[in-house]
Amino acid sequence: MAASGLLSGIRVIEMSHVMAAPACGLLLADMGADVIKVERLPHGDDIRRYQPIRQGESAAFAMMNRNKRGAALDMKSDGGKAALRRLIEGADVFIENYRRGAVETYGAGYGQVRETCPRLVYCSLSGYGRTGPYADRGGFDLVAQGMSGLMSITGEGPGRPPVKVGAPVTDTTAGVLGAMGIVAALLKRTETGRGQYVDTSLFEAGIMHTYWQSAIYLASGEVPGAMGSAHPLAAPYQAFRTRDGWITIGAANQNSWLKLVELLDAPGLASDPRFAEPAARMENRDALVDALSVYFSADTTETWMERLEAAGMPGGPVLDIAQMTKDPQTIARGMVQDIGTSTGGAMRVLGHPVKYSDDPAVIRRPAPALGQHTREVLLEAGYAEAEIEELAASGAVLIGDS
Repeated sequence: MAASGLLSGIRVIEMSHVMAAPACGLLLADMGADVIKVERLPHGDDIRRYQPIRQGESAAFAMMNRNKRGAALDMKSDGGKAALRRLIEGADVFIENYRRGAVETYGAGYGQVRETCPRLVYCSLSGYGRTGPYADRGGFDLVAQGMSGLMSITGEGPGRPPVKVGAPVTDTTAGVLGAMGIVAALLKRTETGRGQYVDTSLFEAGIMHTYWQSAIYLASGEVPGAMGSAHPLAAPYQAFRTRDGWITIGAANQNSWLKLVELLDAPGLASDPRFAEPAARMENRDALVDALSVYFSADTTETWMERLEAAGMPGGPVLDIAQMTKDPQTIARGMVQDIGTSTGGAMRVLGHPVKYSDDPAVIRRPAPALGQHTREVLLEAGYAEAEIEELAASGAVLIGDS
């Protein structure tokens, strides 16, 4: 299936599992790159077995691996290692997210391929990066959220247990950072003719999300803590309970604060010296929240949304995942799409989050079955049919249904 898009013509070998590297490859595939997901035999990516399973396929695997072709190799065999090396030699980009040293045992470490593949952009996504005292540790989103400071600023506040962000933000953000690094390295390659090594991690992805809190600490020595849905620099900027749910209010600057007071018909709040200026509102945030909660709890979320929109005030309802997927803006932006499965069933996934005027991202194919495209990608790498059959007979590769 011919691809189009911003990265059409770029071939990516993605040797990955679970989330960070699959997220990276997913973004590149959506932009038109030919991404070949290489899975290790006998079982392939662990998330193939994550629930829920629909039409025999994991919804989680389908989410992270649409738009990719799939090859399955036995990396304990000489034939599998040779096949991986051949695929890398024909690629523009190689992505991996295994522990340090793992890909070297396959003959696919950066130092092992850089001389024979000088144009290759090689991206490693790991728990802590490939340098430093933690380089040999495995990476998990929960652990990275804790060590990056994220869990110390997430949750209800002092005295409450640490809470992680509900989504695996270090995994997904590391994937975004990897894709950004790869695209930047490909752009530089057009000037130099040479690829380079791109190295990022879950740890750094988590740290990146502490920009505001780190700015506070580095400038003042004050250690920020959890504040629920509130903001460390502005108020009111948080969720408030309504009569039937929750709503977020973003009155982060003086102009929006005055609009909010007018909307509430609460001139007393505007004249109260505790709330008159941004710094005063932050200093008296608890009292401010108490005062505003009386107003918002008196009516429904829908009514408040109508008033906020009429007044041009930033705010929104707190939606659950089901509500989000059905929201008209989600639908209008193509953020939920039915891509089907490799067996022809129905499967819905999230769409590409960036819109391009001339080269739109397109979901071209569902996630591959294990080994579904092994034969065709090996043929493209220069293997003869007889060689492929010999590799399959030896168990070095799996030839799935294509």
